[in-house]
Amino acid sequence: MLIGMSAIDPDDPRPPRRQLADLLRAAIITGKVKPGEKLPSGPELAQRYGVSKVTAQQAVAELRTEGLVFSRAGSGVFVKERTSKPVGLRPHLERAFVEPKVTVDFAGFAAETLHGAISEPLDKIRDGRFRPQSIDVRILVPDPGTPWSLPSRASDLADSPAFRRRMQRIMERHAFGIHDEVLELKRIGLIESASVQIRVYPAAPLFKLYVINQIDAFFGFYPIEEHQLPLDGEDTVMLDLVGKNANLFHLETDQADRESFQSQFIEECQRWFESVWKIGRDLEP
Repeated sequence: MLIGMSAIDPDDPRPPRRQLADLLRAAIITGKVKPGEKLPSGPELAQRYGVSKVTAQQAVAELRTEGLVFSRAGSGVFVKERTSKPVGLRPHLERAFVEPKVTVDFAGFAAETLHGAISEPLDKIRDGRFRPQSIDVRILVPDPGTPWSLPSRASDLADSPAFRRRMQRIMERHAFGIHDEVLELKRIGLIESASVQIRVYPAAPLFKLYVINQIDAFFGFYPIEEHQLPLDGEDTVMLDLVGKNANLFHLETDQADRESFQSQFIEECQRWFESVWKIGRDLEP
């Protein structure tokens, strides 16, 4: 099994290993190479695409770092089966709190998962196990005062003000809860600096994003599911965005290679977040 084009393009500004890694990644993501299928060997890749064996090894190593492939001793490199379990946000978030400065940027629907995940490291600050100097959290959630195209009533795909009021209560409970818990640590002198800013913007998200200390990112799509809720005294079937069923994909900046796929993806996530943050309006507790 050999994939795609005949050779690496010498006029492409990307280095050969990046071209080859991008080609293999695309084949895996689009399903041209199936989970469990073996990749060509290093010499086969080198011959097929006109690169050195070292370049081929570097390209495969990048995919291994991203968790797309794995090595089996004596057998070769295989495409990893996609796990149905979400990547664990909590351990990576806890790891961030070991650093002197902690930054968390979140964009999503209600900050419910973030509230649960951040509670544990905050508890460890209270009992003295973690001692960061500063914590800065920014939360982006949809404006509940603006009609949404999704979630919507299943019957006619119309906006539901009653559902938005319900979601506003949930958003405020979790976002304001994070605000109060973080600022309390500064008030009692356990951290030197604390900031929690919350903004709303005029769109409902179809994905959730966490950027932690500007080097870790977690990204996942919200599945749209139909379920019934009591709204304004009536059972209403809604097309809802269900965060608990969102699988999170973890990416980590490669400090040695700022042009790697993961490094560039996180950079673009941060750029997107900043652009939406600029148009949001503050939501005060």
